[in-house]
Amino acid sequence: MLGCRLDRRGSRRHIGAMRSLALLSLALLPAAPAAADDLGKRNAPPEQLMAGIGGGVSDAALQAEIEAAAAFPLGSLRNPVRVGGPEGRNAYVARLRCADGRPPHAASATPGGTGGFGTVTELIALDCAAAAPGRFDLFLDLYHEEHVEDRAPAGFTLAPR
Repeated sequence: MLGCRLDRRGSRRHIGAMRSLALLSLALLPAAPAAADDLGKRNAPPEQLMAGIGGGVSDAALQAEIEAAAAFPLGSLRNPVRVGGPEGRNAYVARLRCADGRPPHAASATPGGTGGFGTVTELIALDCAAAAPGRFDLFLDLYHEEHVEDRAPAGFTLAPR
């Protein structure tokens, strides 16, 4: 018969794949009942779970982090500028001035990595064109709601608020 020929090599591959799938299913089967036993059960009382949320860093620990970061240039990853959220970031960048007194061109903020205070920073590429300090990568830590930075990175000044 034409077109009814069996390809033995293809069928062997199919059987091998079926065996692998069956073995994988059997391997995962014992884990399912254990997970189902924990479904709906608490691991800790709500008070204990909530205790660690929003605790933040103690004042003494924050002061130690600030002192350690001061060994690095302001605006670097190891000493990011501390601001209060996106509003604080925008206000700080708007106050920055290049050596010629003009504001730098600021690119959009991008994730900058973990900074000197242990939190995720934002990176803004600044460009003063021909004026000093030229191009500068500014790292900001947005998790300091109560802090308003009054210093500028080297080569910049801050306009009055």
